[in-house]
Amino acid sequence: MLPQLTASSLATGITDLILLHEHRGVPTSLTISHFPHGPTAQFSLHNVVLRHDIPNSQRGTVSEAYPHLIFDGFKTKLGKRIVQILKNLFPAGVKRDDGRAVTFKAGDGDYISVRHHVYVKTGWDKVELAEVGPRMEMKVCFSLPTHTNFPYCSWGTNTFFLVVIRN
Repeated sequence: MLPQLTASSLATGITDLILLHEHRGVPTSLTISHFPHGPTAQFSLHNVVLRHDIPNSQRGTVSEAYPHLIFDGFKTKLGKRIVQILKNLFPAGVKRDDGRAVTFKAGDGDYISVRHHVYVKTGWDKVELAEVGPRMEMKVCFSLPTHTNFPYCSWGTNTFFLVVIRN
């Protein structure tokens, strides 16, 4: 199934493939692959709180405006690679001052905290934040190098990790 999905993604010009794995409705891992030559990264997801489960959140329609991306604490070589992977999921371009921000913070124990906020400027130097969700902790399971030719690999899964077998 995955080889057909990647082949059709390449044929239609899709640049990124995001696979969200879940168990009984709870997201457990996230795989991100950039076409055509990578990189591919897999994250395990922890403490996931979906948008509709956040108390007092400012729900409503999801804004289609490009969010401001905030990355904090990604100082290592792997951290900088993860920033590039996550940054390229969102469209580049001029970010209007629409009040939407997605925050990625590298924390203790190799966890990445992800938060989605809307903000309102209350003064020239003051901002009020409201969380709209989802929020989660992500931990990098692996990051394959950029020369990995993802669409032309056959994939097999193991209980604990993903195995790449070249044809």
